[in-house]
Amino acid sequence: MLETIGRTSGALVMTPVGFIEDDDGSLFVAAGSDAADWALNLRANPRCRATIGERVAAFEARELEENADRGQAIAEMILKYGTPAEKLGHGPVFRLLPMEDEAARFAAFQGA
Repeated sequence: MLETIGRTSGALVMTPVGFIEDDDGSLFVAAGSDAADWALNLRANPRCRATIGERVAAFEARELEENADRGQAIAEMILKYGTPAEKLGHGPVFRLLPMEDEAARFAAFQGA
C-alpha cells in the first residue's frame, strides 16, 4: 500500500501498487499512465509511506528518466505481476528511497 499526500486536497491518499524491492531497501514503483493520481501526487510531493505486510516505512520518491534502471524495474514488475502489468512503462517510474531520519519519517506521514 502506498500512501501519498493529495496534490490538490492535501489529504492522505492510500493506493495499492505493485513494487520491486532493491537490496538497499529502496522500492521501485511504476504507473501504467501519466494520469495516475498517485504518480501525480508523488511529483507534487515526493514524501510517501509504504506498507508491505507488517512493515511500514517512509520514503522519498525520485522519478527515473529513460535509462537502464527504469527499463529493468519495468521488466521485473511485468515478470513479478504478469500480463496485467504490461501497461507499466507508459507512465512514470519512481525509486522510493528510505528515509532514515525519524523527524523526516514523521514529516512524511504528516505531509509536511
